[in-house]
Amino acid sequence: MSLTAYQRTRTITETSRATEHRLMMQITGELIAARDSGQSGLALTPALFRNRELWSALAAACAARGNLLPDPLRAAIVSLGLWVDRYTSDVVAGRDRIDPLIEVNRTIMEGLHQGSAAGEATAAGR
Repeated sequence: MSLTAYQRTRTITETSRATEHRLMMQITGELIAARDSGQSGLALTPALFRNRELWSALAAACAARGNLLPDPLRAAIVSLGLWVDRYTSDVVAGRDRIDPLIEVNRTIMEGLHQGSAAGEATAAGR
């Protein structure tokens, strides 16, 4: 099977939660790799930009009308998105470390993974 066919199949079958988990895992991996290679400040910009872009998209989706997530969860995600934006500026400026961004992403990935597992179990029980 070619890579293109695999990607097309994954796009058709992957849930939005699984897509968010996969993307957050990739970006968190980039943040970890940048940190572990000793990068700091402006050198972190490519990885930080992708993370900021992800959180901006998540916050925008949660702020949009018609989003079916519960209001408290939507508000929490928007709030985290705002925090990520502000904190990222501090990391780029060298005033803070990247680790809290990695930890927030890991926590969200755990929630996405647990929610995915619960959804799969529910679907299997139908």
